[in-house]
Amino acid sequence: MVGRVLLAWITAVIITAVVTHNVKAADTNTVSSTVVTDKMPPTASAPSVVINNTDVCKSARSAAVQTQIFGFASGITVTDDTCELLKLSRSLYGMGMKVAGVSLLCTDHRVFDAMWMAGTPCPYKGKIGNEARVAWEANMKDAPEGNTVLIEKEETSDYSVKNENYEFPNDDYND
Repeated sequence: MVGRVLLAWITAVIITAVVTHNVKAADTNTVSSTVVTDKMPPTASAPSVVINNTDVCKSARSAAVQTQIFGFASGITVTDDTCELLKLSRSLYGMGMKVAGVSLLCTDHRVFDAMWMAGTPCPYKGKIGNEARVAWEANMKDAPEGNTVLIEKEETSDYSVKNENYEFPNDDYND
């Protein structure tokens, strides 16, 4: 009986020593560091830019950038020049000022080239049809920047404006 008690006591001491040793080993091997988990960096949110009127030639742009230290957010509106040109031209046309509406559109080099290629040159200071063509050829510097029709004519050295009696195929522009 004493042997059994002694054996139980030795087993208890060994188990206690092993458990205590593991706990002490865990305490001595831990790395101490400071981790703050409740301090999230703020978030930069891009603002919403609202344009309620559909008759406005503007669109909205917004963006945001966020780092751990600094955040920035901004929003702007961007004007669509082509949309404004079309709306103004339609307004002039609607008021019965057709030549003024076409003249306004002709400030865009794409419209200028298309009108020229169609045989109906853009109005030039009150002149239309053949008179406008002759005036444009005499004053190429007044044409919208980026046009290809008058630039090509200017680059060819054998071209001149001596043919002022050119007849356009469309009888509406002949005097």
